[in-house]
Amino acid sequence: MNSYSEVIGKFAGEFKLSDVPAAVIDKAKLVFLDTLGVALASSTMDFGAMVINVAKKLGGGVDSLIIGTAQRVAAANAVIANGTLAHGLDYDDTLEEAIVHTGSCAWMTAFAVAEERAASGREFLAAAIVGTEVLCKIGLVAPGKFHARGFHPTAICSTFGAAAAAGRLYGLTLAQWIDAFGLCGSQSSGIIEYLADGTWTKRLHPGWSSHGGVIATLLAQQGFRGPAKVFEGINGFFPSFGGKNDYRYEKITELGKIWEIPKLTFKSYPCGSISHPYMDCALKIKQKHALAPARIREVVCRTAEGPVHRLWEPLADKQKPLSSYGAKFSLPYSIAIMLVHGRAGLEEFTDAAILDAEVLRLAAKVRYELDATIDYPRHFSGHVKVYLDDGTLLEENQLHPRGGFEDPLPPADIEEKFRANAKLALPLERVETVLDAVRHLEELPSTRQLGDLLIAP
Repeated sequence: MNSYSEVIGKFAGEFKLSDVPAAVIDKAKLVFLDTLGVALASSTMDFGAMVINVAKKLGGGVDSLIIGTAQRVAAANAVIANGTLAHGLDYDDTLEEAIVHTGSCAWMTAFAVAEERAASGREFLAAAIVGTEVLCKIGLVAPGKFHARGFHPTAICSTFGAAAAAGRLYGLTLAQWIDAFGLCGSQSSGIIEYLADGTWTKRLHPGWSSHGGVIATLLAQQGFRGPAKVFEGINGFFPSFGGKNDYRYEKITELGKIWEIPKLTFKSYPCGSISHPYMDCALKIKQKHALAPARIREVVCRTAEGPVHRLWEPLADKQKPLSSYGAKFSLPYSIAIMLVHGRAGLEEFTDAAILDAEVLRLAAKVRYELDATIDYPRHFSGHVKVYLDDGTLLEENQLHPRGGFEDPLPPADIEEKFRANAKLALPLERVETVLDAVRHLEELPSTRQLGDLLIAP
């Protein structure tokens, strides 16, 4: 081995779908279904319209569908829109420990390039699995390191996952893979300043980074050179974005040996992944005790230090979110909506919902305590104590997120979530046709057939 880029390139180039366990393929198709549903729902919303309009203006060949429209554009430009749509509601899959979202990158990139290439469903599936595994492994090399320095892991890792998915379909040689990943190191970007004011940059991150990954593969095909040791070099990806740390480079060598797709977590709520176990705890308390919110004196949550600057601080702003998007990254707000309403769907994260006086009164009573024993980011856990006005203590703990490896959601639940999201954009009968096509993805003669089903009327 001369570089880790070579390791990844060999995995991507030599990958065989026949070597993948059936359970991994089944989970992968559910991730795609879930991702498609979120993208379709986003296509009906204001931010979705904006990014769709930009992708249309960028244009290019009529190669790849902008999901939820009737227009096809150059693959790299379709990825900007589709990746943003798939991540824009913060309702997409997550890998614990790496804290990366995969479907909005690997699947949306593979879909766009597969349409351009008129690739079969089987070729599309293989490329998406390659992109997902590469993205996950790169994130697992440096768990928690990127967030600590103000970077969004999905944004900076997606470029490589997208290049892996696209390059598989473009048929890169090993030398071209090395150049492509070298170029990705200078395409990667994404800071978390959106947390300060609830603005929208996070929505864009997978789309923009995946766009960069596609561009990197196209340049590499032309012979444009990139640094061979982009990951481990003295000024490489990990030292530059993660600082001087001990990195688990061995994770990259596990590609094709240890699968990460089975560990991906599906979201039940359209908000930050780390919040979900806390929200589940709050919901259990409400359901068990038929609790009136007015009786709550205080809510205290245990948390590791890592998520504090994303979900808890500044505490006053988190207790009264500045925007509906910012509310998705506020644990005081998310816990309060569960204790007040007992649900957290798309309607609980709107401009009107964040003005709910009862929810805000309760959010002002939610605070946190640091607990160094919590194994974050390896696991996302929830710990909620509710103190009532008469001194009664109600408490719930949850060790793992619901929908993940330890506590999976039934496939029927994922399909129902897809239906609920997809019907915002497509007629009900078409929703069922898309669902069936994804179930039998590897049987599709051409990915463009699936694309035609995603054109909104």
